[in-house]
Amino acid sequence: MIHIGSKIEAELRRQERTVAWFARKLYCNRQNVYDIFKRESIDTTLLRRISGILGHDFFRDLSDDMAATDMTNKM
Repeated sequence: MIHIGSKIEAELRRQERTVAWFARKLYCNRQNVYDIFKRESIDTTLLRRISGILGHDFFRDLSDDMAATDMTNKM
């Protein structure tokens, strides 16, 4: 199962964006961003905002992970 907070952090780093930039875009403080990075799950409304800000479809990542898990379980 994907750790969504780690996935968000990895995408932010891949884009070479700062936590401060991300916090400004989310209208929150840096500590809240670090809290998001620790989350194994996340509210879908927040994930939609994050997907838009980073231009990355995290819902697809979750869906792909589910499909891969289903395939593994069927073998």
